[in-house]
Amino acid sequence: MGSKDTKSPRYPKSHLVAASGIAAALSIFLLVIPTTDVEAKKTFVQLELQAPESSMNQASQQQLDDLVSETVTLPKALDIAKQATETPAASPLLPAEAVAEAKLAGPQWQTLTVNSGDTLSVLFEKAGLGASTLHEVINSSADAKRFTRLKVGQLLELQTGDSGELLAMRSKLNDLETIRIDHTEDGYSFTKELIEPEVRERYVQGTIDSSLFLAAQRAGLTHNLTMQMAGIFGYDVDFARDIRKGDHFEVTFEELRVGDKVVGTNNILAARFVNRGKTFTAVRYTDKNNFTSYYRADGTSMRKAFIRTPVDFARISSRFNPGRLHPVLNRIRAHKGVDYAAATGTPIKSTGDGRIVSAGRKGGYGNAVVIQHGQKYQTLYGHMSRFASGIRAGTNVTQGQVIGYVGMTGLATGPHLHYEFRVDGRHVDPLGVKLPVADPIPQRERTAFLGVSNKLMANMDQNRNTQIAALEQ
Repeated sequence: MGSKDTKSPRYPKSHLVAASGIAAALSIFLLVIPTTDVEAKKTFVQLELQAPESSMNQASQQQLDDLVSETVTLPKALDIAKQATETPAASPLLPAEAVAEAKLAGPQWQTLTVNSGDTLSVLFEKAGLGASTLHEVINSSADAKRFTRLKVGQLLELQTGDSGELLAMRSKLNDLETIRIDHTEDGYSFTKELIEPEVRERYVQGTIDSSLFLAAQRAGLTHNLTMQMAGIFGYDVDFARDIRKGDHFEVTFEELRVGDKVVGTNNILAARFVNRGKTFTAVRYTDKNNFTSYYRADGTSMRKAFIRTPVDFARISSRFNPGRLHPVLNRIRAHKGVDYAAATGTPIKSTGDGRIVSAGRKGGYGNAVVIQHGQKYQTLYGHMSRFASGIRAGTNVTQGQVIGYVGMTGLATGPHLHYEFRVDGRHVDPLGVKLPVADPIPQRERTAFLGVSNKLMANMDQNRNTQIAALEQ
């Protein structure tokens, strides 16, 4: 008896296994007890079978997807269903398996943030590291102790092994430096990673309304650059008394960048300052002997050859006096310099550029430094408690450089600096002598200097005009 082809109902995803089982049973039944009608006619079954991804492999999934648009015979459908159920795909990892896979991926890093009161010991304890590890790490080298100087907000990254042992430790100190310690066969090894920033020239300008510092801040100058500018023009402008509303400044300086981030500033390269209508210029120049100073744009010196006082915030306790009664010897003995009373340890600065003639014990002067400035001038600094690092005979020093510290060595009744100024070997009053202007650019350097100066000043003019044009649009 013939019958019409009928379509089987669509099976949902969740019934795949059941459908496969029923189809398999039907197949066996038909194979064992075939009838004439069944043998005479193929039974067509249109199944839309989809198995969950977790219960079939990729090939079986593709075959089942094909069933959506293809009518297949019952044996073919049963065969596909059988393959889908007999070859399941990998199931999601169980927790234990996930841990094992993580170990295979290698040791992991954990990051700790330094909070107020945290020490390296506290952070090691939080990370599950013992005191013995801490002791071994910080005593591995002098540099390793840098990890103990923590700041609030600093990040400390630790890498530990399967057994909880410390494999590595690192911390970013700033945008340019990261320090690191790694465990090696020979113990813990310290390294530091330094990023070389890109140096760019930047131009700013500003007009003073109330104070130099506020105007400089608005213009984009840091406090250090503002102080640098004041120091450069300090011989020409009294920034405590001469500043007026409307004074104007322009500065080209070095800006340090890492990518798009500003990470610091360096030197002022060129500057222009207008005070009470008078314009002053400055250009930074390094000569062939690697000596760096600021000069006016035409090459003349910006500064005096000497500063008046070698000690800041000190009072004059004794002036230059050829007929003074010596307080220790108790007899008339010329006082050939000026005494500045100050606390022991107060820094003493060289009043001019020069070369050290002597640095050591010098009779009644105690610890003293003598500096020769060119062929004509010489200065002496006595009664020091100690010398600054690197100060010795034959060393070159620059104006304002710290050469020692106030003390009371030699014939002294209290801590002070004895300062002498000599011209052609003759003692003169340091407070009354007319200080010479520093030498201009040497003739042999003049061509090179003017090349630098003209370029910097031209760039400054161009930048100013560009900013003015932008404001007018």
